[in-house]
Amino acid sequence: MKLLGPVDDGTDRILARRAVLSILAGSLVTLIPAVAKVPFLPPFGLLMLLGWRLLRPQTLPVWAAAPLGLFDDLVSGQPLGSATLLWQICTLMLDLVDTRLLARDFWQDWLLAGGCIAMTLVLGRAFATSLSAHVDTALLLQALVSVALFPLATRLCTALGGREDE
Repeated sequence: MKLLGPVDDGTDRILARRAVLSILAGSLVTLIPAVAKVPFLPPFGLLMLLGWRLLRPQTLPVWAAAPLGLFDDLVSGQPLGSATLLWQICTLMLDLVDTRLLARDFWQDWLLAGGCIAMTLVLGRAFATSLSAHVDTALLLQALVSVALFPLATRLCTALGGREDE
């Protein structure tokens, strides 16, 4: 059953483990002590999840975003359940796009990922801070940095995933 994860015992399970570990490692990047006047650190866990989801949609089941988002919430200090909900919404939107489009190129993937990143950051800000807080400039900078770093995340996912014909 595909709902429970990859069916193949060999390479699909190894690839799924690599994907999960890379997403968890991306979430752990927020623990690195970095001093900055403006918080511009992108959500690396989300970037890795989107990279895997857009490059190889069958690697992880759709429901895998919820526990990965919960881990990100626990590590990053965001309100519990915010990344769980937002990451799940992103994967469901990408799954819907996958059923509608027959083929995509890199620019479309980048546009989809940029929309998911911006939506997650804006709604995460709505969950975490009051609307009267003046963090819009920092949020815009963080969104721009995150969208600009998405190609590096896909490159890393490609390197971890190996070739498609193996």
